[in-house]
Amino acid sequence: QVQLVESGGGLVQAGGSLRLFCAASGRTFSSIAMGWFRQAPGKAREFVAAIRWSGMNTYAANSVKGRFTISRDGAKNTVYLQMNNLKPEDTAVYYCAAATTYFRDMNTYTLKETYGYWGQGTQVTVSS
Repeated sequence: QVQLVESGGGLVQAGGSLRLFCAASGRTFSSIAMGWFRQAPGKAREFVAAIRWSGMNTYAANSVKGRFTISRDGAKNTVYLQMNNLKPEDTAVYYCAAATTYFRDMNTYTLKETYGYWGQGTQVTVSS
């Protein structure tokens, strides 16, 4: 089992920044990749960014490229999502997820079904 706890969400004005944290505990050594997803009211959960736990590969959705950066600290078992130049359309609940299967193609980590563990989510609200 892997437990994930997100934090760092909040209310920010458009153009501002936030840094999300995902603290992992439990069988963290079984995690191969970590991902961030988001879900706005009335919409499906969508992929934001992913990173291999080794840190060698990252992947981000086109909608956040150049604005969001995913990173991880292996010693702290923590994954980060640095969000800059936030827009009102970034408003959503942000979820951290852990995948325990290796896939060579990073595209596979854009799929919700790839992840077996999820956090409870943290709310991000961007005002215009």
